[in-house]
Amino acid sequence: MSDFDDLYRPTEDHDAFRAAVRELAEAKVAPNAAEADETATFPKASLAALVKADFHAPHIPEAYAGVGADALATVIVIEEIARVCVSSSLIPAVNKLATVPLLLSASEEVKRAYLPLMARDGAMFSYCLSEPDAGSDVASMKTRAVREGDEFVLNGTKAWISNAGESDYYTVFAVTDPEKRTKGISCLMVHKDDAGVSFGAPEKKLGIKGSPTRQVIMDNVRVPADRLVGEEGTGFVTAMKTLDHTRVTIAAQAVGVAQGALDFALGYVKERKQFGRPIADFQGLQWMLADMGMKVEAARQLTYAAAARSERVDADLTYFGAAAKCFASDVAMQVTTDAVQLLGGYGYTRDYPVERMMRDAKITQIYEGTNQVQRIVMARQLLQGLPDNR
Repeated sequence: MSDFDDLYRPTEDHDAFRAAVRELAEAKVAPNAAEADETATFPKASLAALVKADFHAPHIPEAYAGVGADALATVIVIEEIARVCVSSSLIPAVNKLATVPLLLSASEEVKRAYLPLMARDGAMFSYCLSEPDAGSDVASMKTRAVREGDEFVLNGTKAWISNAGESDYYTVFAVTDPEKRTKGISCLMVHKDDAGVSFGAPEKKLGIKGSPTRQVIMDNVRVPADRLVGEEGTGFVTAMKTLDHTRVTIAAQAVGVAQGALDFALGYVKERKQFGRPIADFQGLQWMLADMGMKVEAARQLTYAAAARSERVDADLTYFGAAAKCFASDVAMQVTTDAVQLLGGYGYTRDYPVERMMRDAKITQIYEGTNQVQRIVMARQLLQGLPDNR
């Protein structure tokens, strides 16, 4: 049993980490959630609280001025923040998404130039892969980076970029050799204040309204060649390896929002009375609650198992990352919808948080690869044959 437990079981340190994050999230993040959603504004107070507590980017190694949290601890941070505010959970989630390419592929010089800016100074980073006509089909991207001496001249538009405009730095994937398809894609670091960088209007979204989603537009942006992340032509591989790791963080978001909705619904049904007794006494609602709790815990365990594989970079990480993201996000949609149902008419109003949670949950089925794409990824892995790590 000990060998199996070592696959993903949280330690006492993880439990202490969770307690600290939950305390901060409930005291400093939750109070900003409704307003961020209502006004579609970035929750700066939540960011400040997370930075002060070193929860804005816990994954950055100690060598680069970071906390050095492992993959499971980082998942716990995102889960606990998403439990009260999914928009705010995108702060550590997107910071990780945008810096995993550096951790995987960048030179030591590039790592030391950028990672401490996030860990020590609280700078935010965004990940720029998708384009208006290149979402799931990344190889069709049109953004070009043309080498001119010691610089690249960057032109193109990236779409659906989380925290765009708020972030200081952008991990941008662009075509450096169009003849080589995926082997002609490279990764570059772009600064918000680089000449030629601008942003589209914020998207008007169903949920995660406190996290701005905008286009990043690059018009003859000159990027020094020493900002390359890895060698030229390695960007596609870096992007795909990054998503193997960061789909686990989307699973964590999904688990968090599902748990938040379940927690609120449990409190409500114990207080709400109909026909002279709490509605929690009715068997039909008890069965709903049982299914909700069962699904949330199953999603959590799969997410933690994937996080352990991310930490070890196991050979089956691609499968487990896709499985955790797909399963947990489907659970989040089901559980938050059921939470609205349990509150009845009140659940449909903004006076209670479950309708926001239901709207926020939907995006977890879409970004970092739709759940349809995840199923394709999983099927291919199964057909190739997974290593027997069970």
